[in-house]
Amino acid sequence: MIRVDVHHELSDIDRRSVGRLLQTVERQSGQRPLSDQLWLDFVHGDRPAVLAVLAHDDDGLAGYCQVSPSHGSWTLEMVLAPSLDDQRRSLIDHRLLTSALAEVGATGGGRVRWWVAGGDLERGDLAASVGMHAERTLLEMRVALPLAPPNDASPVPTRSFRPGLDDSAWLEVNNAAFHWHPEQGGWDPTSLGQRMREAWFDPDGFLLHDRDGRLAGFCWTKIHHELAPPVGEIYVVAVHPDFHGLGLGRAMTVAGLASIAGRGITSALLYVDADNEPAVGLYRELGFTVHNSNRTFVADVDPVGDAPAAPVATATTEPGGPR
Repeated sequence: MIRVDVHHELSDIDRRSVGRLLQTVERQSGQRPLSDQLWLDFVHGDRPAVLAVLAHDDDGLAGYCQVSPSHGSWTLEMVLAPSLDDQRRSLIDHRLLTSALAEVGATGGGRVRWWVAGGDLERGDLAASVGMHAERTLLEMRVALPLAPPNDASPVPTRSFRPGLDDSAWLEVNNAAFHWHPEQGGWDPTSLGQRMREAWFDPDGFLLHDRDGRLAGFCWTKIHHELAPPVGEIYVVAVHPDFHGLGLGRAMTVAGLASIAGRGITSALLYVDADNEPAVGLYRELGFTVHNSNRTFVADVDPVGDAPAAPVATATTEPGGPR
């Protein structure tokens, strides 16, 4: 028997149960099963708009679905117990997804994006069965470090991010560069502050480039110590639109990769939308190849009955998806 419960706030018992499920999946896969913003929402539990759907079977917690507000829309992710057989997995997947979408409608409706591992064809079929259509493909690309010449030269000077001093200038550049992006756009001091409190945050790996007395671009790096061996990530890289056309995107990426290599890391990854041809082309020139992919499926959920207006909230990570 499967029981599905929807929560706007998890009890301590349920939070511990979900935490154990996430740890089990992370141990088996080598990666945390929730993306950054959803993970932060789960850990801190301070955004009342977050929805949590839990599926229990006779063996305990079998699946977890979280729906977080994301820049005027919703981001949905699901985690299933590794021990489930294919039949139970499909059933619980369906129950979690349909329950989550129904609750979004009861909460005010809005656009919902579901992140799915790219090779999971069964989940693509499930998405179609509930009226969701494919929207984006996010590539995970990797490269060996250090870069081979001539790609290893960075002609621009950089400095480390200064918490408390560079926050406002960085938010201005980030939001100008990603004003169109469903996850990375619309960040506020809370979005930035949450990440600066994470154990992985290192201001020396958060590189800024100043030009004409302004912050022109940045490359924020992250080390995944949970992977074996550890892997560096170009977490976010961007250039203010006022400084486009100067080659700063490439230069800041190279600077970030040099920073990762300087910490003894021998490979790096980044995430990029598959249809962002200029960025994909740049990364291929630097030696990156596609390692994995993830897809989003999207649907516009109508409000049900007298549901209140859907919340408008700040964005998740960027590029969204796995982190």
